[in-house]
Amino acid sequence: MTRVTVEIKDHIAHVTLSRADKMNAVDIDMAEAIVAAGEQIKADGDVRAVVLSGEGKSFCAGLDVMNFAKFAGSDPHKLVMPRTHGLSNLFQQVAMVWHDLPIPVIAALHGAVFGAGLQLAMGADIRIAHPDSKLAIMEMKWGLIPDMGGMVLLPKLVRSDVLRRLTYTAEPVLAPKAAEWGLVTELSDDPLASALALAETIASKSPSAVQAAKRLIAVAESGAAEAEVLLAESQEQADLIGKPHQMEVIAANMQKRAPKF
Repeated sequence: MTRVTVEIKDHIAHVTLSRADKMNAVDIDMAEAIVAAGEQIKADGDVRAVVLSGEGKSFCAGLDVMNFAKFAGSDPHKLVMPRTHGLSNLFQQVAMVWHDLPIPVIAALHGAVFGAGLQLAMGADIRIAHPDSKLAIMEMKWGLIPDMGGMVLLPKLVRSDVLRRLTYTAEPVLAPKAAEWGLVTELSDDPLASALALAETIASKSPSAVQAAKRLIAVAESGAAEAEVLLAESQEQADLIGKPHQMEVIAANMQKRAPKF
């Protein structure tokens, strides 16, 4: 069964979780398919933006509960401790593969965005949610803690007290409250259409400048020393000035036309 589909058109990769009958719940096959999709896009130098979405009623309702029995019967250290994907294990890479892409990723959220689904969404640069969608750090419901990259990604988005409340209680919050708290970037009655429109805007910009901006923001958010951030600004700018993409932007602006990259 196909778990994830990837369609690339006009420099935009549309990645769709396609396990609608299970509300796109993540089992091992789904985890592997999500990571494979991210790696496929990383290897495609023509993609300039990514849109993540889910088929059916929900973006992703979390881990497939049928996995719990399998996990309980295995050695947990052998299951989660091996670093199979650089710094991450397989399930952490479900979120981190999108966070680590050199291009912007936009998640279109609807329905349930729980547990694994929330952490997957946190791997995106931007999250656009339907007002009726519900988000939750759901792991505490099952006696677990968020362990799919959530503790790398969530502290960059929400205050500590909000993170603790969501983690300790596992209570879902509606998208407007999630936006107030920083989990959601903006609301839309049609999040997929809004995400695609935003991806089109990003894809129309200088590819090298967009990628430089993503690298620079990562440095700025890393807690690096002021001197390191300032040096990174200068280095990225020096690598853009006068290069073909920047010269095409200047020419397009002067000629009042869309740039061609």
